[in-house]
Amino acid sequence: MPSLRTLFAPAPPAPRLPEEEVQRKYPKMRWQILEATFIGYATYYFVRNNLAVAADTMGDALAYSKDDIGNIFAATAIAYGLGKFLMGALSDRSNPRYFMPAGLLLSAACNFAFGWVETYSVHLLLWTLNGFVQGMGWPPCGRSLGHWYSVRERGSVFGVWNVAHNVGGGLIGLIAAYSITTFGGWQYAFFVPGVLAVIGAVYLLWRLRDTPQSEGLPPIEEYKNDYPSDHQASHEDELSFRELFFGYVLSNKFIWLIAIANLFVYIARYSMLDWGPTYLAEVKGASVEGGGFGVFILEFSGIASTILMGWVSDKMGGRRGLVSFLCMVPVFLAFWGIMLVPDGMLWLDMTLLAVIGFFIYPPVMLLGVAALDFSSKKAVGTAAGFVGLFGYIGRMIQGKGIGYLAEYYSWDAALYAILGAAMLGIVLLAFTVRLRPRG
Repeated sequence: MPSLRTLFAPAPPAPRLPEEEVQRKYPKMRWQILEATFIGYATYYFVRNNLAVAADTMGDALAYSKDDIGNIFAATAIAYGLGKFLMGALSDRSNPRYFMPAGLLLSAACNFAFGWVETYSVHLLLWTLNGFVQGMGWPPCGRSLGHWYSVRERGSVFGVWNVAHNVGGGLIGLIAAYSITTFGGWQYAFFVPGVLAVIGAVYLLWRLRDTPQSEGLPPIEEYKNDYPSDHQASHEDELSFRELFFGYVLSNKFIWLIAIANLFVYIARYSMLDWGPTYLAEVKGASVEGGGFGVFILEFSGIASTILMGWVSDKMGGRRGLVSFLCMVPVFLAFWGIMLVPDGMLWLDMTLLAVIGFFIYPPVMLLGVAALDFSSKKAVGTAAGFVGLFGYIGRMIQGKGIGYLAEYYSWDAALYAILGAAMLGIVLLAFTVRLRPRG
């Protein structure tokens, strides 16, 4: 029986195919990789964002306070950030065909167990573990897209791929809500997504592949004639862990700036994803389905803008920071608007959630792309994991902080904290507006 190291090892290069076969197979495989990573990552959201929808119902059933739920969100967020960073380095040296579905199966197992137990300490432990193994989702996608799509395509391709966040995150708002009301218990918000995740893992094993070279194809730079300015003969060499961490991440000032800005972007992003259904129920009088619909609106509003802004960033010479900066301004204004909306105007709250979703997801996507721009396709998992770690430190802060402020002060106090984070994100992104990719 092969060891985990052998199982996850990068696929070896296959003999080079004839040129006619290369031209026939390459476009087909590029689409297959985009399709597989898109559907696979959307499925990861089914077993990650379902807690937010179930939190209010579960809290009532098990007598959990908002502070208790906030502790779960916070612990999960930091576990996910660490998982994304550490698993990112591992994924840079692994075959995504096996690495990505393994994480999905582990996350499904956490969801099944979470639905079966009713003990707070066990719930906290299970969802923290779930957060860690969720870190096996993004890095193999980044590795795959970095190998199959070239520098000048990244903004547009990642813009399309990043819609997986919105599709998965939006659909789970509806799936979890209707699972609760249809089957009659909060547990089904975890059982049903768990089954879908198992199906998704089987699908990934069927469709996902490793590098072009493992399929007998040339590197993407050769195929597209799109070589980075620092391209060298060693460009395709797998990097050691030391080279990944110190050569491309910890010594890179641009990665640090992007990472810290990402912390505040994620506070704004996850504040309404984690707490939106509870806020809408307690302050605006929304139903369980209404809270789930709010998550759906927030997520699906980002689809068109993510694709559009990815394309715009490519047309602007890869200035991901500038586009992100411009997007965060309306996010700040929309949160301010939510504070001012009077009771009984739920439709207006939903409209402002749509504005937040429309403008928050381009920075979420583009800062991850910027991590690739300023590192290497061989270090994309590590660089993006580092940027993501800071993002999920932000999610941890809001998960605990907003629950605490709402429980012991008021929802207005929580919203003021979100506004402060959004403003800090704007300030930090102002220092990135002139940055362009190395390639």
